[in-house]
Amino acid sequence: MINQKQIALNKLNDRIRNCSNCRLSLTKQNIICGEGNLNARLMLIALSPGEHEDKECKMFIGPSGKILDKLFHIAAISRDSVYMTNLVKCKLPKNRKPKQDEIKACSLFLDEEIAILSAKIIVPLGYYAARYILKKYASDPPLARTDYRKLYGRLILLNEKKIFPLPHPATLLYNPSYTEETAIKYHKLQILSHDCKWYLMCPMKYYFEYGRLEKKWIELYCKGDWEDCVRYQKEEKGDYHPDWMLPDGSIDESLRFFFNRLNFEKNSGIN
Repeated sequence: MINQKQIALNKLNDRIRNCSNCRLSLTKQNIICGEGNLNARLMLIALSPGEHEDKECKMFIGPSGKILDKLFHIAAISRDSVYMTNLVKCKLPKNRKPKQDEIKACSLFLDEEIAILSAKIIVPLGYYAARYILKKYASDPPLARTDYRKLYGRLILLNEKKIFPLPHPATLLYNPSYTEETAIKYHKLQILSHDCKWYLMCPMKYYFEYGRLEKKWIELYCKGDWEDCVRYQKEEKGDYHPDWMLPDGSIDESLRFFFNRLNFEKNSGIN
């Protein structure tokens, strides 16, 4: 069977490799295209290739790649389970900051890549990738670069797209004291890689299907960060929790009424 994603991605990558839309095409050795599982649930977006990546034409094979592999190991996921790409496809000279026109030129390719892959969750790594993705999906991201640390490790739902910003692994090259904190955030990648095991039998699923629950609860918890769901935590401990408790632990009395009505109709044989 022909893989339509692969065909579309091959055509896009051919255009990327022949790109001369900005000054970076004059200093690069290679243009680095994305790589990984085309059907991945998680799409990681870094800033740009480093020196090693530029030479070998591969993603994350330098010092930051070694750190990423360690973080993946801690999170119990493999490179083969995700798709990885860059916001800027060419190496930045002397690892300087990207210029706005360079981001603009390359982001057109990234937008197509995102559309082709259709990953459930976009994972921007670091400030530049996070800022671009948040703006793309109609967010009003922080102005200060330091404020992005508050967003790292937090699942965000914007215009039907789930975004999970993370610090770039290169951060630990300069600030190894953040290793434990960063590892905790990367651990969530394993959580986000599949739905909650209780989802199919969770009352939240039925409330949503009956139009009684906003989709955000399903996307952010049942099909998102279910480890932070209070219902999940109580289920795992065997603690009582009412069927009208929301994933954040709050009680929705309208769901109590609906739940009781459903039970009444079921027990009474009412269709």
